[in-house]
Amino acid sequence: MTKKITLLVMAAGMGSRFGGLKQIEPFGPNGETILDYSVYDAARAGFDRAVIVLRRSMLADFRETVGRRIEKLLDVRYSLQENDILPAGFSVPAERTRPLGTAHAVWCAREHLDTPFAVVNSDDFYGAGSYAALADALTSPDFTACMVGYRLGNTLSETGTVNRGICTVSDGYLSGIEETFGIDKNSGIPLNTVVSMNIWGFKPDLVGRLETELRAFLPKMNDPLKDELYLPGVVNDAIRDGSLSVRVIETPEQWYGVTYREDAASLRAAIARMIAEGKYPA
Repeated sequence: MTKKITLLVMAAGMGSRFGGLKQIEPFGPNGETILDYSVYDAARAGFDRAVIVLRRSMLADFRETVGRRIEKLLDVRYSLQENDILPAGFSVPAERTRPLGTAHAVWCAREHLDTPFAVVNSDDFYGAGSYAALADALTSPDFTACMVGYRLGNTLSETGTVNRGICTVSDGYLSGIEETFGIDKNSGIPLNTVVSMNIWGFKPDLVGRLETELRAFLPKMNDPLKDELYLPGVVNDAIRDGSLSVRVIETPEQWYGVTYREDAASLRAAIARMIAEGKYPA
């Protein structure tokens, strides 16, 4: 693989249901975070750069813990997602504390997005196969955009309900995503339904679309303290107006996450099992 590709990791979220900063929570036997495993998987799949999007208040702790490890694997850049980083002429109330959403997070990293790039959450364990599939797609000569689609049954929590983007797929391409709340194994949704776990692949020209959407969104917020612009919503709009085709890469990978603090024990056990199976070094 000779084409340069970038991994963008969204790590500025606050993780309210988990009850802490999942970005630096240790899950591996030597204090590794989910992000350590994500970057390891991305590096061996062929990614050569990682861009980490953080809040300013998190940057020092992150670089001292996770950063010094992942910087040995990839060329690592950092971008800040702050509510005062906006297109020229726009602002939000000074008392707003929550981030402006995942679309804003990607836009904040725009200066580093000069290659095809993947977008992932820092607190989702996606599996090595998903990064390998993304790398193949991003380096394909006919690449436009892609999403790794998971089977709903492989993404549920034993602790409580989850929210998932239920996908409509036609001839291998995404037709739309509907955010669905309060899902568990008894919700009546078939467990083989394709869902989005916010793992995407894009070309650099997405940045222009994100700025256009931000400029339309910011003056029309119903609640300037809470409203967010989400990446799946931007993708939905682009699919509807015909400006973007998104290939769905269905994966059998098991997703692991920590929506709730009680999920942490299951994730630690899964990582220990994968180490024992030789999938990761100890």
